[in-house]
Amino acid sequence: MVAKQLNGKIKRIAGIIILTISVNFFSACIFIETNEHIDIGMEALAEFDYKGALEAFARAEEAGENERLLYRGIGIAQMGLYQYEDALKSFEKALSFSNGIPSQIDFDINYYMATAFFKTDQKAKAIESYNAILTLKDKEGDAYYLRGAIKLLQERLDEACEDFDMALSLSKESSDRLIDIYQILAASGYQVVGEKYLTTAMEEDAKNLNNFEKGRISYYLGDYENAKMFLERARDISYEAVLFLGKTYEVLGDFNYAVSVYSAYLDAGNDSPQIYNQLGLCRMSMNDYEGALKAFLAGMAIPDNEILQTLRFNEIVAYEFLGDFKRAAVLMDGYLRLYPEDETAIRENYFLQSR
Repeated sequence: MVAKQLNGKIKRIAGIIILTISVNFFSACIFIETNEHIDIGMEALAEFDYKGALEAFARAEEAGENERLLYRGIGIAQMGLYQYEDALKSFEKALSFSNGIPSQIDFDINYYMATAFFKTDQKAKAIESYNAILTLKDKEGDAYYLRGAIKLLQERLDEACEDFDMALSLSKESSDRLIDIYQILAASGYQVVGEKYLTTAMEEDAKNLNNFEKGRISYYLGDYENAKMFLERARDISYEAVLFLGKTYEVLGDFNYAVSVYSAYLDAGNDSPQIYNQLGLCRMSMNDYEGALKAFLAGMAIPDNEILQTLRFNEIVAYEFLGDFKRAAVLMDGYLRLYPEDETAIRENYFLQSR
């Protein structure tokens, strides 16, 4: 029984790629025209109601609304339902309605297509999609980064690093991208290469890094004493600084102080699902499963929750540790209906079924 963490463990490389790409999925709503049923479908997508979205898009098709936006929306909904082959056909249809002059929607669709190709194990075609984006728009840092991640899966390390270097040079949030690159390299067995990126940043760009950035880099380098120093100075900046400060104390074995770090932040009136989640994981490490469950539930109660899936999974694990396998099994059934591709949950479900 293993609880999930948003930042506590390095994700498998495929997971990192999908998570990064998915950030773009719903940001593209800015391209919606005034097509009544398409608007309704996009609103349904924003609520993760993929079937409802498809129903709205069907009405949009009957009403003769914008075909490029329509098939793009259908493709996104199909991806939400894990129908990747169908999604690719829909995206190709959407592109066929282009007027021949590349627009932001075309770039957007190519990002989606790259994701669908990746999910259907068509890495070469995914790279082709990123190539198409970069041919027309050579300052797309995300495309360089994601293309590099796939090249890394193909064991093309040097080419991947060239793309990562370009992505860093184009990134406005270079420290976030830096950490992403380190995690992907480490997850692929190239931790030494990833650490070189981090140490280079600390040595050559230190004057441009704030205390949180220095603390986070120190944390990933395993330099926990400096991580504590920098993160203590930054703990009032954001929940992320609090999160990494607490995790630093956890790594050092001081779980009680880590709990006090998380609790002080929450007691000050700050609502953060990430902090509640880490508090729960910390309490689980202390064998306080009741306290862990309470933290996960509190995190789940926060609206517009971007880590709701993680919290739901960890709630199930907490019930397992409490010996309430019946409740855990019921929750797992509902969880797998929502997230049927979660391989960790599928394995956990086998355990529950054996109880």
